[in-house]
Amino acid sequence: MRLVIAPDSFKGSASAKEVAQAIADGLKTALPEAEFDLVPMADGGEGTVEALVAATNGKIITKRVTGPLGEPVDAFFGILGDGETAVIEMAAAAGLHLVPPEKRNPLITTTYGVGELIKAALDAGCKRIIVGIGGSATNDGGAGMAQALGAKLLDRKGNEIGFGGGELGKLTRIDISELDSRLKETEILVACDVTNPLTGPNGASAVYGPQKGATPEMVKLLDENLSHYADIIRRDLSVDVENVPGAGAAGGLGAGLMAFCQAKLKRGVELVIQAVGLDERVRSSDLVITGEGKLDFQTGFGKVPHGVAQVAKRYDKPVIAIVGQLGEGSEKCRDWGIDACFAIVNRPMSEQEAMAETLLLLKRTSEELGWLLRALRFFA
Repeated sequence: MRLVIAPDSFKGSASAKEVAQAIADGLKTALPEAEFDLVPMADGGEGTVEALVAATNGKIITKRVTGPLGEPVDAFFGILGDGETAVIEMAAAAGLHLVPPEKRNPLITTTYGVGELIKAALDAGCKRIIVGIGGSATNDGGAGMAQALGAKLLDRKGNEIGFGGGELGKLTRIDISELDSRLKETEILVACDVTNPLTGPNGASAVYGPQKGATPEMVKLLDENLSHYADIIRRDLSVDVENVPGAGAAGGLGAGLMAFCQAKLKRGVELVIQAVGLDERVRSSDLVITGEGKLDFQTGFGKVPHGVAQVAKRYDKPVIAIVGQLGEGSEKCRDWGIDACFAIVNRPMSEQEAMAETLLLLKRTSEELGWLLRALRFFA
């Protein structure tokens, strides 16, 4: 019998790879004859590189790039097992965690380092690049990323504008004559799970600017600058990105990737499912096990257990979720294709204790699940 184990990470306590291994270790105690296919998963956010690299036997490459404040940072990207697909988390180069709270200012933060990671992936010979764009410290519409890839963003005197969303108001002309030509031959896919447009009351600046340090006055200026930026892109590149759902993701990086890299925005978990070949792995399985730190109503909006269950149901495979805790709305799991859910907490304990013991609790819960499956003669 063959089991596919395809969980997300348990944020703050265990990576998807560690979760999958702990579940497998527990099940093996009761089901030593079973075959386990471990498929660490992610939804395009934090942990996507590690999950995809682990699931495809790829490798992680470190690269020193320009950080959000213009200073060098050590970032990373992954090359999947096919040797031709790169996966990048924009937060590795321009994430909010790289900027101390007292220095957060989206008028000056840049995505230049994201462009440097894309260039490094091109240098490595990759023909397909997946970019996860959550957790940004920036609001520059991907302008810095474009500059790193060779685009020239010029002011009225013909000089390059500086870093940050505050500089976009100076933009007069875009010159892409020196944009990296390899981009034309490369498929760029963006893992994007928000639908915010670039500008307006639901745009990048208004919705996400404050958490990046923007005051109400900054939000107004940033939104005006992104609108101006979109106008120049429309005129010089013949691409209209302003009102595309998802264009406002990561401070407008979604818009920049579409405009300069001809990128396509996709749901994060769908990209991961495709990249790890989950359909084929599930098709040949007898049972699918997934999981995440907290299963609640948000799970149904495209998080990993929901995405895995949807694949499993295409092939009429049973799905069990092993999770850190069950939250509001978890009773709807059957509607999402999950047949049963098990929380790993087995005694009164604080959240901190549970997080510290996550791997042990996962193993114990999985072992009990294994004995249940054997008792029910699931493998008979």
